[in-house]
Amino acid sequence: MKHLMLYCRAGFEKECAGEIQDKASQLEVYGFPRVKKNAGYVLFECYQAGDADKLAQQLDFQSLIFARQMFAVAAEFESLPSDDRISPILDTLAGVEHFPLCGELRIETPDTNEAKELLKFCRKFTVPMRQALRGKGLLYKQDHAKKPVLHICFVAPGHCYLGYSYPGNNSAFFMGIPRLKFPADAPSRSTLKLEEAFHVFIPRAEWDTRLASGMWAVDLGACPGGWTYQLVKRSMFVHCIDNGMMAENLMETGQIRHHQVDGFKFEPDRKNVTWLVCDMVEKPARVAHLMGLWLVKGWAKEAIFNLKLPMKGRYDEVLQDIENLKLFLIENKVKFKLQAKHLYHDREEITVHIQMLSHISPH
Repeated sequence: MKHLMLYCRAGFEKECAGEIQDKASQLEVYGFPRVKKNAGYVLFECYQAGDADKLAQQLDFQSLIFARQMFAVAAEFESLPSDDRISPILDTLAGVEHFPLCGELRIETPDTNEAKELLKFCRKFTVPMRQALRGKGLLYKQDHAKKPVLHICFVAPGHCYLGYSYPGNNSAFFMGIPRLKFPADAPSRSTLKLEEAFHVFIPRAEWDTRLASGMWAVDLGACPGGWTYQLVKRSMFVHCIDNGMMAENLMETGQIRHHQVDGFKFEPDRKNVTWLVCDMVEKPARVAHLMGLWLVKGWAKEAIFNLKLPMKGRYDEVLQDIENLKLFLIENKVKFKLQAKHLYHDREEITVHIQMLSHISPH
């Protein structure tokens, strides 16, 4: 297996390609990315057979910013016959050496307007394909979350890639996208950014302790309250920092204190803040530094924030800002866990999550 498939947002293929090239090299896997503009995916072609499997196992998926999903490609079908698409896939799969027995089947497309037209077909095709795979002993009889996932990705009618991803090192979501519904009473669609971040960064089993009712949070650049909505919905109390106005339905909850001040100047009067969130439209380096200051001063225990990307040099900007932030935290003896992702509900921005693990005061 020489190819690794990575899904990404259409228009960010270049960033996804640059990232996989860097990450693969760090694992001493060499190759080159195949990039098609606005395709919604990148194919990384390894020089050595078997290296795609090595990447699928050893490349930490959580460390990838621009990839929504990754899987090792076992076969490509460029023109499946419309009268029988199943038989060629079964015949090929039966002849692939070391293809793992999978616990789940996902028939997907890249997230583009053109490919979305194939989704209806993918849904219809999933049931007979699953039955056929199980009938041939190529898929567990029941879905098994702790086994590899079998992916069939259609990029055009009759043209698909077949492969697999490993449990615990892939996205748990179909097409790498959490399916969220916009709440009718939320003040803005930006609320989905924070909800998706919770799904991606916080294990569901830890929501009761890390997103608990009664916690205090700070929302910098809060108005009109899209991100605050997610915190209030979880019965938290929120300091909303913004010179603008908050949505009335949020103010009526009694869970909000609205501070009409500059988000870069606000300081909490008590050290009881668990969550810091921020979606301010500011230079990414400035926001990253502000987040670092809050964590170094011990003003919050976890932070989720967006870094707005420039039109050019997006990948380089991301690497620089995150590296500077990490160095700042390390220099100040902060132990932390950092993740960054270009989420489905993000556009020209990425979302970063930092969890404080410990803090040794330099004073």
